[in-house]
Amino acid sequence: MQYVWQQRLWPLAEMRTVDGRRVEVLDPGRLNTDAGPDFFNAKVRIAGATWVGNVEIHYRASDWHRHGHDSDRAYDSVILHVVDRDDAVVRRPDGQIIAQMRMPCDPALNTKYGELVGRADIDLPCARDIASLPAVYVTDWISSLAYERLYDKVERIESIRQRLCGDWEQTCYVTVARGLGFGINGEPFERLALSLPLIFIGKHSDSLTAVEALLFGQSGLLNAHAVAVDSYAAHLKKEYDFLAVKFGLKCPENLGWKMARMRPPNFPHRRIAVLAAMLHGGFRMMSRLLEARDADSACSLFTPELSPYWQRRYSFGAESDRDIGTLSRSSAMVMAVNVVAPLMMAYGLSRGDDRMADAAVDLLHSIKAESNSVVSLFARAGIKANDAFTSQGLIQLRRAYCEQRKCLYCRIGHRKLSYCAHRRD
Repeated sequence: MQYVWQQRLWPLAEMRTVDGRRVEVLDPGRLNTDAGPDFFNAKVRIAGATWVGNVEIHYRASDWHRHGHDSDRAYDSVILHVVDRDDAVVRRPDGQIIAQMRMPCDPALNTKYGELVGRADIDLPCARDIASLPAVYVTDWISSLAYERLYDKVERIESIRQRLCGDWEQTCYVTVARGLGFGINGEPFERLALSLPLIFIGKHSDSLTAVEALLFGQSGLLNAHAVAVDSYAAHLKKEYDFLAVKFGLKCPENLGWKMARMRPPNFPHRRIAVLAAMLHGGFRMMSRLLEARDADSACSLFTPELSPYWQRRYSFGAESDRDIGTLSRSSAMVMAVNVVAPLMMAYGLSRGDDRMADAAVDLLHSIKAESNSVVSLFARAGIKANDAFTSQGLIQLRRAYCEQRKCLYCRIGHRKLSYCAHRRD
């Protein structure tokens, strides 16, 4: 009933109070999730007179007394009592009768809501309904979600920039580092970059060994085992110990690197080696990044030449029997989606540059849709992604709505429920 009221899914063509006065809802108010009336600051017109105040909703009118509202001064400002069953008259403490209106809801609404949020055994409970929705309706929703996800990333970038006193190059460095964590190690990579200012790296950027020593030393991966089994790790440790004293560095405690059930190319060692190669010779990524206009130019930012040591290794120790390469094409595409486009958008918005913001969206449209379980799930339901902008929208839908069971706030769920919200009494 709260959902029907909030979403204006009135089940009756014309609503009236129980004593026959016509009711017009000008503003349903703001849903209250704490103690007190269900909706604050509502505005309704009853028999031509406009009332502004709170609205309380109950299944039975008698619940007003059962819940003790008749003696609770917090309910003095209730202007309308909305019920399904009119089995009692409700009054304020001074004896004044409160306007009451019946809003009978079809039980099927609750049943369908339960089908959406209560089926943990089904990955996408609304899958059968998606195909029946107008294509433009779904497309518009996915587009809104893609922007929502992009703005979420922009907000994170802006918080980093504020922390770094507005320095865009440093912000780019931290954002790139986080992106190289590919989700699972994103937080450790961000903490690593924040613990190692770009200015320190810049003083030794002419030496790839020094850059690797700084990054691996700060990462905590130059542990006793690595040093014992690999002479290069021991060399990096010695170099790091010297540089740590020089710059007053302290290795962050327990960065929480994750490597269990992970494919070797995704080991943090490999990603740190890529970051070091990008920092070698000086980090001037931001200006290059802002010039990227298509998938190829964006992906080329993440294919630096690795040191000979890392061209055949996934971590410290044993050498592979073949050259491994830098990042795969698909991984570089992920970086373009999660790093390049958000940074372009953040920069454009901060400067009031609409063309740069539009370029960020155009870049996502130019990149092929991501290939993952979320995109495949919606493809089976009839929503296919042809570009990264659409796949980002689907990921946002899955993560922020489906997995959170926020079907009431999803346009697809809303559409499904609105079909059965109307019942003639």
